[in-house]
Amino acid sequence: MTFVGETRGLSPGLRPHLQEQAEQLSRYFYETAAERDVIGGTPLEQRQAVRDSGLLKLLIPLEYGGHGSSWADIYQIIRTFARTDSSLAHVFAFQSLMLASIRLYGTEQQWQTLFTETAQQNWWWGNALNPLDNRTLATHDGENLVFNGFKSFCSGAIDSDRLIVSAIEADTQKFIVAAVPTQRAGIDLRDDWDNMGQRQTDSGSIEFKDLLVYPDELLINPGPLSSPFSSLRSVIAQLIFTNIYLGITEGALQEAVNYTRTNSRVWSGSLAKNIQEDPYTLLHYGELWASVDAARQLADQAALRLDQAWQKGLDLTAAERGAAAIAVFSAKVNITRAGLDVTSRIFEVSGARATTAKLRMDRFWRNLRVYTLHDPVDYKLKDLGDWALNGNYPAHSFYS
Repeated sequence: MTFVGETRGLSPGLRPHLQEQAEQLSRYFYETAAERDVIGGTPLEQRQAVRDSGLLKLLIPLEYGGHGSSWADIYQIIRTFARTDSSLAHVFAFQSLMLASIRLYGTEQQWQTLFTETAQQNWWWGNALNPLDNRTLATHDGENLVFNGFKSFCSGAIDSDRLIVSAIEADTQKFIVAAVPTQRAGIDLRDDWDNMGQRQTDSGSIEFKDLLVYPDELLINPGPLSSPFSSLRSVIAQLIFTNIYLGITEGALQEAVNYTRTNSRVWSGSLAKNIQEDPYTLLHYGELWASVDAARQLADQAALRLDQAWQKGLDLTAAERGAAAIAVFSAKVNITRAGLDVTSRIFEVSGARATTAKLRMDRFWRNLRVYTLHDPVDYKLKDLGDWALNGNYPAHSFYS
């Protein structure tokens, strides 16, 4: 399956067999994407196919058993998945985000050990960090901590092997993060995600009931937001969102192209012999293409900026981190606007019959609409405005 504007070889470091694996998986996802959109829940077979592919260890360096891929490479594969199934792209992308969290927050021994074990045992990591949800409290039990409370938006937690969890330490009000086994006693995964889009991300809730967390599982040295480098997590996350939005938009445009070529009819008032020559159809496709192509260029440039920042490690300066954030935020704002426009307007070039329920072509807009509400794009515009007017980089936070 070749997509409109698909760019081969854009990331020279991406090994061809990894990209081919991603494309094969994407084609496999496409076969049942519309059907599974109706069902919701956990795509167990598709998740197992990702496990079997070996792509869960993209970020892990070669010396620890992984593929040693760059962020530019990883974002290309995330985008490849999102073109056909943005839910699977979502949970797959969070694998790299969780591993990045371990690398950014933990000690050298912690991240090297967990990276090695992840590669060896093919662990899938789920998310239960959500820094805006402070309903989980941690209390001391000797040297250990005990977590009690709830977390919402726990993407990919169901069918995961390990979780990144967070809590507020009761006596200090400090935000703490830990890496724990998903099957440990005290973790109650709730199958309560039933939104209109991103329906197979398992982004439901978790209840912690006396969850025991051991000292060596705490990712507190150097910990969150302790340096420009450790604060890269939010920049990585924002560029994940950007590439999933872009993949959704590319997939919607391709779906429209396929339908227009095979099913759309020339309007009775047109002088064109066929739909491919109709001037208004070509005009609309030109506008859609221009939007998607501009978004693609911005996203790829932002990925290169992020890779440069990532490679700096603890030597990363606040200004270098800020420059990467500005590039990512610009890309995110652009694709948010372009994507919502394109995923809505594809029906203008495919026609009334394309709205039939069995095609579920509306899933592209629904998925994008749900995901773009993750955090308000207005605040990204505010940060960009503060940079443009005052020369201020975004503050280090879990969302900026």
